[in-house]
Amino acid sequence: MLIAVIDDDKSFRIALVESLHSLGYGAHGFASAEEFIAREADASWECVITDIHMPGMSGLELARLLMTGPLGLPVVLVTARSDSEIDAHPAANGAICLLRKPFKTDELIACLDKALKV
Repeated sequence: MLIAVIDDDKSFRIALVESLHSLGYGAHGFASAEEFIAREADASWECVITDIHMPGMSGLELARLLMTGPLGLPVVLVTARSDSEIDAHPAANGAICLLRKPFKTDELIACLDKALKV
């Protein structure tokens, strides 16, 4: 299973990629949605985990693009902010689920289980 982690916070991105590796997943980090899109064809992604709030293309824009694109990749949104509209309807924004930073490993696993079954 290959998972793309997209977050402009380098330390969080590296920590999440390492956590995914320790859980037995293949993972690669990207600093932006644009970087991911530029290299999207390079791998067979099973899932994308993306921060919502990033410079340039937001995680929401990326989720909508992936949801309607030919790959139909499942997306897990991550945020440290509070937004009741996103909380109430993550699927309307193209996401399988929403994780709030900081999140627990079992919350991440539950989201990945859900995303990878889609």
